[in-house]
Amino acid sequence: MTVEPPLLTLDRVSIRHRDASAPTPADVSLSIGPGEVVLLLGPSGCGKSTLTLAMNGLVPQAIDARLDGTVRLGDEDVAELTVAQAATRVAMMFQDADSQIVTSTCLDEVAFGPENLGLPVDEVLARATAALERVGLADRTAERPEHLSGGERQRLVLAAALALGSPLLVLDEPTANLDPASTRRVYEVLGALVRTGEHSLVLVEHDLDEALGIATRLVALDADGRVVADGPPRDVLDARADELDALGVWLPVATRAARRLRALGWDVPGAPLSCRELADALASLDGPGTGTGTGTGTGTGTGTGAGTDTDTDTDTDTTVPARADVLESESDSVPASGAGVGAGVGLTMHEAARATTSDAAAATPRDAPSAASTSPRSRAVGDPAESPLVEVRGLRIRRGRRTVLDVPALDLARGGITAVVGPNGAGKSTLLEAISGIEPPPRGTVRLDGTDVARLSSSALRRRVGFVFQNPEHQFLTPTVREELELEARTRGIDAVAADVDGVLERFGLGAHAEQHPFLLSGGQKRRLSVGTALVGGAGLLVLDEPTFGQDRARADELLALLHELADAGTTIVLATHDLQLAADHASDVLVLDRGTVVAHASADEVFAGDALERAGLGLPPLAAALRALPATHPLRDATGLAGLGANA
Repeated sequence: MTVEPPLLTLDRVSIRHRDASAPTPADVSLSIGPGEVVLLLGPSGCGKSTLTLAMNGLVPQAIDARLDGTVRLGDEDVAELTVAQAATRVAMMFQDADSQIVTSTCLDEVAFGPENLGLPVDEVLARATAALERVGLADRTAERPEHLSGGERQRLVLAAALALGSPLLVLDEPTANLDPASTRRVYEVLGALVRTGEHSLVLVEHDLDEALGIATRLVALDADGRVVADGPPRDVLDARADELDALGVWLPVATRAARRLRALGWDVPGAPLSCRELADALASLDGPGTGTGTGTGTGTGTGTGAGTDTDTDTDTDTTVPARADVLESESDSVPASGAGVGAGVGLTMHEAARATTSDAAAATPRDAPSAASTSPRSRAVGDPAESPLVEVRGLRIRRGRRTVLDVPALDLARGGITAVVGPNGAGKSTLLEAISGIEPPPRGTVRLDGTDVARLSSSALRRRVGFVFQNPEHQFLTPTVREELELEARTRGIDAVAADVDGVLERFGLGAHAEQHPFLLSGGQKRRLSVGTALVGGAGLLVLDEPTFGQDRARADELLALLHELADAGTTIVLATHDLQLAADHASDVLVLDRGTVVAHASADEVFAGDALERAGLGLPPLAAALRALPATHPLRDATGLAGLGANA
């Protein structure tokens, strides 16, 4: 009997970019067979995206880099195939969705690939229509891609990849800009594809909670891009969680919560991968060191492979909770003594996080990761007697016939961190651009510290407002990382010495890349550079659109700790995010947008205790949603985030 070769084989693959001191990735060997779903993990800059680009020959055929080793598709060397030929076997979805959009309508974009395969018109249209339907864009066929939100463009690119019909899909951060509902939809689509047995997937993903619902295999790279773990997800995460945490990669929120609770004295059994598994385990416990429960759990989903979920819960939510890549700096740090725990009892989540800060650095239990990261801290936001820093009145912005933003009145107080959340297309990026003066409103006014932003010159705006775009490449103008920071300093009327360019480079882990072209950085490194440029000169208002997109846990922790320092020093931080866990653990205020209108704007504790998130179609953060299934008397039932576990223990 003839044995079919793997769909993809990498044999000792190393890739070195021009001017790089060492290859990343390095000496990678693996093969992927039919029906496999491989989750590729590793710290930012380890070469994950570069490795995916080699899987269909883009490296080195279209991207200037040296590849040593062999990449085979079936029994053919990819070096002997054109990129077009390889695309029929490997469909790619890049980390930056905008970089692969080339046409003027959504339907044309999805049809473009099948058209270039020379397929009959009827089949091209059938494939394109079916793919758009799968990702929830069937009603946007005639719309221009640039009029879609960032998350909608992400789904458009996924549809284009699906339309190719390739047996192997390689998806680089496929849900990075998606709201929880859209994330669930994407993984429902991917799960259905895998269950047919006709497709294999390679996922580069920081959001592990949904990905683990379909992943059959986990491959982890270290900082040098070498394989350090390869096996079934549960086996790898159970045996290598400490090692992976030390590398700075994301762990599932349930795994992190279990580690934190064990360090606090809870006897949490097993290695829960989903928040529902964690809730099931906690249902038999009622406090640290106890083994008697206050109720029984529901559901037994394993969440470790496509088609393996055996959850029998009758709840309507039968999926693993979404968007749980918890971007917060205190999450795994724990008090070193019971005093720290007791201090949190009866406090809000944010107060509890502040109360445990001094004890967190001393935590040394084996299951607790390094406590060097800084705990989330909230500060009092504004003085009621003070005028707001940002005042919005009568703001209305339209795109064609659609009103994308309609905000009669909105005030943002001085200081603190305001998280802007909402579904894809809610108007989050548009609001951020309006309040920072990037897009002067055609109707209404936006005042910054009492001055209409429409009356400020570009240089005056840059001195007052730092802005980080959703796509970092949109703001890079120079040939080196250092020059990018120096240009920003000069634009704001600050010399490079005063701006401490070297300090910014080191703080954001970019010192070794100072002379590198910004476009040659990894996705995570580009994001750090974009944040660094916004921070040059110390603007009083810092506006960030999805600032933790593409970041590993270690770098996200560093960035969020820095934002807390700035907020505590008086800088007003406004950030848009799809990560509700980030908002729960870090924001002092939360603003909920839905279909261009403000659904709620209040303190984080008030918003998460109310129903605004449900009304906007977002729901609670995944950990909180799972814990709400615990009995009403359970001490952890009302915890919203990881920091809140210590408060309620």
